[in-house]
Amino acid sequence: PPAAPRPAAQQPPATPPAAPAALPAPAPFLAGAKTAFVNLQAIAAMTVDGKAAAAKVQALAQRKQTEGADKAKALQANQQKLQTSGSVMSDAARTQLEKEIERQQVEGQRFEQDAQSDLQELQQQLQQEFQAKLLPILEVLAKEKGIQVLFSTGDAGVIWIEPGIDLTMEAVTKMDGAKK
Repeated sequence: PPAAPRPAAQQPPATPPAAPAALPAPAPFLAGAKTAFVNLQAIAAMTVDGKAAAAKVQALAQRKQTEGADKAKALQANQQKLQTSGSVMSDAARTQLEKEIERQQVEGQRFEQDAQSDLQELQQQLQQEFQAKLLPILEVLAKEKGIQVLFSTGDAGVIWIEPGIDLTMEAVTKMDGAKK
């Protein structure tokens, strides 16, 4: 899923994503190829699960943005009230309004931090769920094609490796054997 949007008033209004261009027909898979790649961002953008996850993140961001805007309006109203009527208020009323403004400012800052944290947490959760569904599919695909290594084009990280070419345990054994 896409990165978490910024919360509250800091985030510009959401614009609908541009319609994806028609995808070119995939090239035939090279016979005998032992490595391959996938574009995880494209998979997330084009699959039903990826679109649903992005919609959940966007919905939460929109709710947080609306809540933040409401809080900002209340703060602005109190600041305006203090500015226009502060000179005619009693000392006690003015002090109370100043304390309320300070409380609202602190609450607004905390709300923004919590909103960002909520968005990041949701994005991570949805990304883990998406990967839990996708990785077994990629493994099956790799086995069907006889692929030994599958890379992600977005981060050039290894997604799946044929277990027979993993030398990790041999390296551990040799390293531990050399210390004896």
